[in-house]
Amino acid sequence: MTRRVVPGSPAGSRFAADAVFAREIAERAGRLLFERYERVEEIDYKSARDVVTEVDHLSEALIMGAIREEYPTDGILAEESGAHHGKGGGGGGGGKAAAGAGAVSAADAVSRALAAGRTWIVDPLDGTINYANGIPYFCVSVGLVVDGRPAVGAVCDPMRGETYWATADGPAMLGDRVVHASVKDRLTDCVISLSLGGRAVATRGRAVRRAVRASRNTGSAALALAYVASGRFDAFLQSGGMSAWDV
Repeated sequence: MTRRVVPGSPAGSRFAADAVFAREIAERAGRLLFERYERVEEIDYKSARDVVTEVDHLSEALIMGAIREEYPTDGILAEESGAHHGKGGGGGGGGKAAAGAGAVSAADAVSRALAAGRTWIVDPLDGTINYANGIPYFCVSVGLVVDGRPAVGAVCDPMRGETYWATADGPAMLGDRVVHASVKDRLTDCVISLSLGGRAVATRGRAVRRAVRASRNTGSAALALAYVASGRFDAFLQSGGMSAWDV
């Protein structure tokens, strides 16, 4: 497939074509999320604190189908369905990550998926609780890891019509313009994304909030990190609960 390179895109990057693909597929999935926003029909509980909707599965299927068509030998690591081999066993991955007799653990499958070759990492809907409750802060996150190192990332916020995307050897972009992280000198001027847990959360939270101008807990790690890349947040701080597709 021949793709256009938009103005300002990392055309000089060796991952330029991958980056344009990641942006396009994240935006396609974002349109699906937007069309079904506040029309969720099914919510399942993955744990006491985590949910998944039919839209998560539809978005993941859309993204995985596009990757399989464009990059059939690449591996895929997706939040809802685990790690998958590319056609012919290439691209990393340990098969679908699943517990069971003779199967490697999910954690081991993830590690193997990222260790060698090309692996796409997909979060079809980051911020599902927000989405299911009609809170307009969520995103689609699509990344590419090559031989264990991040190469490409795209994060689409369909509610604002914004897509953050970047290559490891190029600039960070918001749409067609280059963005930069904050350069504030004083911690007391900083607005941060903060999500703490554990037994000392109240004490730690108070200490952090006293040191900064303001903190926010947004419910979507991938989008909050993109806000750091563009200077909207000055920093991101979360203790625990992070997976490869969150970053």
